[in-house]
Amino acid sequence: MLAFIARRMVLALFSIWVMSILCFAVIQLPPGDAIDNYMEDMMDKQGASAMSEELALERLKNLRSYFGLDKPMWQRYAIWVWNMRKLDFGYSFLRRGTSSAQMIKVTELIQDRLLYTIILSAVTSVFSFFVAFPIGIYAALRKNTVADYSVTLVGFIGMSIPDFLFGLVLMYFFFAYFDVAVGGLFSGEYEYAPWSLAKVWDLFVHLIAPVVVIGTSGTAGGIRILRNNMLDELSRPYVVTARAKGLPTWKVIIKYPLRIAMNPMISGVGGMLPGLISGSTIIAIVLSLPTLGPLLLESIMMEDVYTAGFVILMLGILTIIGVLISDIMLVIVDPRIKMWDQSIR
Repeated sequence: MLAFIARRMVLALFSIWVMSILCFAVIQLPPGDAIDNYMEDMMDKQGASAMSEELALERLKNLRSYFGLDKPMWQRYAIWVWNMRKLDFGYSFLRRGTSSAQMIKVTELIQDRLLYTIILSAVTSVFSFFVAFPIGIYAALRKNTVADYSVTLVGFIGMSIPDFLFGLVLMYFFFAYFDVAVGGLFSGEYEYAPWSLAKVWDLFVHLIAPVVVIGTSGTAGGIRILRNNMLDELSRPYVVTARAKGLPTWKVIIKYPLRIAMNPMISGVGGMLPGLISGSTIIAIVLSLPTLGPLLLESIMMEDVYTAGFVILMLGILTIIGVLISDIMLVIVDPRIKMWDQSIR
């Protein structure tokens, strides 16, 4: 078991290194950089006449030298990776003043957004699993009944409705019938207030709408997967034998078929973690959520190399961590995989 986890962790570290190279290379491909956009904004604010072409070129050269953008790509990558050891991911050009000294570091820009993204992703994952599991099991045990048909209908509706459309409908419903504005993660008085029990409760209340919107499609898909897998396992001879021996129904379900039926859902954790960030970008824009998705979109449009590189790298790391967690959970849940691993050793 420990050797299995060690091999997976070594492979995960190697994958993260390769992912960092690909991320940094891809975001460097478009022509131009954030300094060009920065100078265009400065020219628009100060006027073309206020800054001569020679002065503009000189300032452009100084800014590129200051931020290391005049170096070859491999040197910029080496500096970027080396600075990661002290959590320095470079400077962002999205929130800036009128001078290079007013540039903000990427870590300062994303620290709150990363925290809110992790909270939203964790709560959404918990919501999806805790809702999908009992409903999927119940539908499988009530095959071809009204309850099963109702769950199937609701599941198909949940999978087919676009998340952003569901979010707009939910916003209209709450505002029209309850006079409650759905959007953001905090009320106005708590947005910049220090953390307290009141602020945590306000965050919890505001999390309900985005969690329901983002988690509906995943929950519906999980119900369908678990129901179908449970139906396959309930017809197996070992389940019939266990029931014939007089074991309680709940023990037969939990100890045997459920563990096997969970495998596809556990395997999907690797794609679920980054999907909650990248896939919920439109929802975050619709509901005005301060998460990483809108920041990634804005940084790519503005050619903000270091901000986009960090967010894309985080998505890759989350994918690798999700796959690692899936592998470990599958070994724990499914004895057949554990036996396979022991035979390899």
